[in-house]
Amino acid sequence: MSLVQFTADDSVGIIRLNRPPVNALSRELVADIAGAIDEAGHPSLRAIVIAGGDHFAAGADIKEFGAVFEGEGEDELAADLSRAVSRFEQLDKLTIAAVTGFALGGGLELAMGADFRFLAEDAQVGQPEIKLGIIPGAGGTQRLVRIVGWQRAKDLVLSGRIVAADEAQQIGLADKVLPADQVFDAAVADAKHWAAGPTRAIAAAKRAMLAGFGVEAGLDAEIAEFKALFSSNDAREGVAAFVEKRNPDFSGN
Repeated sequence: MSLVQFTADDSVGIIRLNRPPVNALSRELVADIAGAIDEAGHPSLRAIVIAGGDHFAAGADIKEFGAVFEGEGEDELAADLSRAVSRFEQLDKLTIAAVTGFALGGGLELAMGADFRFLAEDAQVGQPEIKLGIIPGAGGTQRLVRIVGWQRAKDLVLSGRIVAADEAQQIGLADKVLPADQVFDAAVADAKHWAAGPTRAIAAAKRAMLAGFGVEAGLDAEIAEFKALFSSNDAREGVAAFVEKRNPDFSGN
């Protein structure tokens, strides 16, 4: 059964993550997201909304990281998500992320692949990977800098702190903040507005802007650093502490 529902409302494609309770990003969910993004490329669709349920996506399924430490294959979750986010970012149509609840780690990275982010008033977003002894691995170190600026991105990535919706709007990470029960409908309504516009010109403008974005080399460096950290004692300790619900004891190794 697919963990992502893909539907259309007139010329607006809707991607809805459906792995309750928090849409933790497992390999299966990431694969289904990638498949939905491929469907979103259909020429009959002129704008796209991506959404979750009570939560947009609360980050990677940390339990899957444990298998990597046990030698059960190289982790590809972040690399697969990174590729999916890049494809989403490069869609030749306007995209909006309707964010409710948590958008953390890979969840925020997915939302940053959209052209605009609409947040619920009680939404919480951030890149908390550093608290596990790892780093964002699906574009967080790259797109966050370009959206909120160098110093704010360093603060968020290096501290791992979680940001409320009002602060997210102040720093440019949220384009609109709305009551939770209005976020999705507002995103679809705005997507329909964009879909009725000069979508060929919108696609051209997106391509031109992305060409100057210069993100590909940075994404390659990010995923290489992310994978290398899985050989560190700190990453092993950070993931174990998260699963065991205790404070990590980092050694710096």
